[in-house]
Amino acid sequence: MRWLLAVLCLSFAAWSHANATPTLDGVRVDKVLVIKSERKLHLMSRGNILKSYRISLGKRPVGPKLQEGDKRTPEGFYWIDWRKTSDKYNLAMHISYPNIRDQHRAREAGVNPGGMIMIHGTPIDDEYPEWYFNSLDWTEGCIAMTNADMREVWDLVKDGTLIEIRP
Repeated sequence: MRWLLAVLCLSFAAWSHANATPTLDGVRVDKVLVIKSERKLHLMSRGNILKSYRISLGKRPVGPKLQEGDKRTPEGFYWIDWRKTSDKYNLAMHISYPNIRDQHRAREAGVNPGGMIMIHGTPIDDEYPEWYFNSLDWTEGCIAMTNADMREVWDLVKDGTLIEIRP
């Protein structure tokens, strides 16, 4: 009978831990702020920066994303809306681009706004080491980080978190 009670207690503890809100030093991340010109991603809580990371952007980093294939990283307000593991880029968190403004701008221009903008890690490539990717803008419009940084952000940022991307 004691073993049953122990199993129930351990199960409840594991379930409680699995559903706990992730925190950084006891503070919950409520926003991700990307400053493209600084190549920085900041984890925020109530307007305060909790932690910052070096990032890489699209191959044409200046200006907002206008259409599919322009190799630009979007600018504006979005949500982290889902995540996946990726064979190519390790971990990846999807950004809800295009928003209504992006869709309107693309419709006015008669172009496809594109999609599948992610925050992701770097490829594991025998020819190019990870530090190589971190020193330049190389994505098709996504936001890339080292794999260690991506694992940390993956653990700290929940789906549904606001992301603001500034020039």
